[in-house]
Amino acid sequence: MVEWTDFERQTIADIFGKIDYETVGAAALSRCLIVYPWTQRYFGNFGNLYNASAIKINPMIAKHGTTIVHGLDRAWKNLDNIKDAYTELSILHSETIHVDPDNFRLFSDCLTITLAAQMGAEFNADVQAVVQKFLTVVVNALGKQYH
Repeated sequence: MVEWTDFERQTIADIFGKIDYETVGAAALSRCLIVYPWTQRYFGNFGNLYNASAIKINPMIAKHGTTIVHGLDRAWKNLDNIKDAYTELSILHSETIHVDPDNFRLFSDCLTITLAAQMGAEFNADVQAVVQKFLTVVVNALGKQYH
């Protein structure tokens, strides 16, 4: 079980209380698909993904990015039980969609960069440490079925 300090809990709540899910989600998923093009294989039915410009304006990518970031609500609202909160999604991604579990880490890296860009000076080293801890726990929970 992961231990969370009051500062960590408050920081996570503050971030998710402030972010624009649509902007952050679209930017993070677009970045992931552009920087790590092999992750595009799961989005073959999303239309034109031929270049960075096409990915950035693709409404299906934007919508799915928003869905992913909203999926993190499950984690921050269940900080003391993230692994169980993600059991269903872990099963879906491992047994039905067959997503490479490393893609969760790649997306979390892109999300961290996107949050840093959105938050500016507020995204200091202490906040980054909290975000990375939080996302690492989520990535591990999503990858639980793969072990």
